[in-house]
Amino acid sequence: MSETSSDKRLRLVFMGTAELARECLRALADAGRFDLAAVVTQPDRPSGRKLKLQPSPVKALAVELELPVLQPDRARDESFIAELRALAPELIAVAAYGQILPKAILDLPPHGCLNVHASLLPAYRGASPIQAAILNDDAESGVTIMRMDEGLDTGDIVSLETTPIDSKDDAQSLHDRLARIGGDLLVRTIPEYTAGRMPPRPQPEEGVSHVGKIRKQEGEIDWTQPARAIWCRARAFTPWPGAFVWRGEGEGRRMLKLWKTGVMDAGGLEGRPGEILQADKNGVVIACGEQALRVEVLQPEGKRRMSAQEFLTGHELQPGRLITD
Repeated sequence: MSETSSDKRLRLVFMGTAELARECLRALADAGRFDLAAVVTQPDRPSGRKLKLQPSPVKALAVELELPVLQPDRARDESFIAELRALAPELIAVAAYGQILPKAILDLPPHGCLNVHASLLPAYRGASPIQAAILNDDAESGVTIMRMDEGLDTGDIVSLETTPIDSKDDAQSLHDRLARIGGDLLVRTIPEYTAGRMPPRPQPEEGVSHVGKIRKQEGEIDWTQPARAIWCRARAFTPWPGAFVWRGEGEGRRMLKLWKTGVMDAGGLEGRPGEILQADKNGVVIACGEQALRVEVLQPEGKRRMSAQEFLTGHELQPGRLITD
């Protein structure tokens, strides 16, 4: 029996690579209301000590779901665009794909391309919106579904959903929540958008900001900053690259990562930025430009994470000395 117009499933192509995109693909597949013609993701990359080729999180899920997978080296390759055109998608859904899409792809489906972006646009266009929201001590974050254009995250907004940023959030926990929100919002948005009930609207001209890829060196702590800013940095860069200090000099220099931290009043204790004020089983208290930072979980270079009490069993931290000594 042929499908009627009311039960015909919308033909989609999904493009994504990272973990956030995996959640969006899962949501589309679980919805059971879309015809997923193919999944496009980045080529397998070498990973681990043996540099064995590993599939992206999206490819792994697509294989599990028995969906066709395309892995072009470049999205603008003519052969790939021709392959995509042959699939005749009515809409392309995109999430954390990792390449800029050319106009030939943006214009290919009748309903265009919808992108899932993990910020409240126009804030934090670019590669690291989740880290930026925590680093800047924002009260909330969210997901924006936009109709893509040729700019970097400049397309018209179709829908968005907000979520508060909790004091216990780090980049990983906020990422996981935004991934779930993004998948659910995408599933709810597509039918309304394609039916014309959710027309795209231009992004506001005010509040535009851009963020690039995180570099490893950005995790290094500047103790002249206020304790709250350092606390935000530690949360924003968990799990990567982590907030860290270098201890020692020359060949003996070793990285020390600070994983679980909190802001506290120095309680009358005074010290230079970076000076150890207290060190006991409850944590290592370090003076900052304003207030102090309590560090409860640390990780010496080449070793596992450990509580302050475990760390102090094998490492002496004397009050009055700098944490970098």
